[in-house]
Amino acid sequence: MSKLHINEIRLFTTEEIPKINLSPGIEKRIQSILEMLDELIGSELNHKDDAIISLLNTIFVYCDGQCNIKSVISENDAKKAIVYKFKKLVDKWFAKYHKVSDYADLLNVSDNYLNECIKETIGVNAKAVITEKRIMTSRHALKFTDKTVKEICFELGFSSPDYFSYFFKKHTGVTPSMLRQN
Repeated sequence: MSKLHINEIRLFTTEEIPKINLSPGIEKRIQSILEMLDELIGSELNHKDDAIISLLNTIFVYCDGQCNIKSVISENDAKKAIVYKFKKLVDKWFAKYHKVSDYADLLNVSDNYLNECIKETIGVNAKAVITEKRIMTSRHALKFTDKTVKEICFELGFSSPDYFSYFFKKHTGVTPSMLRQN
């Protein structure tokens, strides 16, 4: 996992393993990646470990934000509904809105109530969800595009390449350039 530059994985928040619903397009891609992983595991390729890590990274990038929390929401659970709406808004606006208050305003709730809903439902605060989305999108752009660090920085709403590098290193332990070199 250290080669994936992932510091923490929250797969489940309860003892029960939930059904994870992916959109049909993502589901097909994940299935293809799993088939490639299966082939790689039994192969003798020179760079097999690097290929496996790359495919696992791709799975995490595809699944980030694609899991459908709505599948476990009951009709009358308002807090989970707010979290679902919040995650949808983050997926859409993370490059423009970076503050919890921005999303609270869009949802017509207070910052504190939004954080309370998210903490109770998924175990982290709202800022952690926003940060995680920004990091995952940054990692994907750095790994799978030819865009410069500066281009990625401004597309994701960072004020400067220096701040982007600081933010990225703070949350991943490596600079954007180091991630690209690996």
